Amino acid sequence: MRCPFCTTHDTRVVDSRLASEGDQVRRRRECPGCKERFTTYEVAELSLPKIIKRDGARESFDELKLRSGMHRALEKRPVSSEDIEAAVNRIKKVMTAKGDREIQADELGELVMKELSGLDHVAFVRFASVYRSFQDVNEFTEIIENLQKR
Repeated sequence: MRCPFCTTHDTRVVDSRLASEGDQVRRRRECPGCKERFTTYEVAELSLPKIIKRDGARESFDELKLRSGMHRALEKRPVSSEDIEAAVNRIKKVMTAKGDREIQADELGELVMKELSGLDHVAFVRFASVYRSFQDVNEFTEIIENLQKR
């Protein structure tokens, strides 16, 4: 690993620990040249499935797009960034665990709605209204009644 301070090519690992629920390895490193210390995070590179859109088009999974959609639904709601990141990671974990090369956009949308319903009911209704393209008030009422039953 190259030192970010002096660009020496060889650094020494001082300490290694699991981070982020065991999904990452956190390493403290020291540069033998300038003696500076820095932290690196090692993550397994996983191939997430392609998303099959409603029109049949296929696109690569975009974590940024997932995160921004959730942020939009959770805008001005009392949910921490850590909770949002944990939800995004759970969605990715479910998608990876399935082992499929492709996944329907509807299936991904249902995963997002499941996570949002656990985080914040208002955000869930916001996301569902756009995702399911509600046409009238009755559809809103129906989804709110289902939330109240839970």
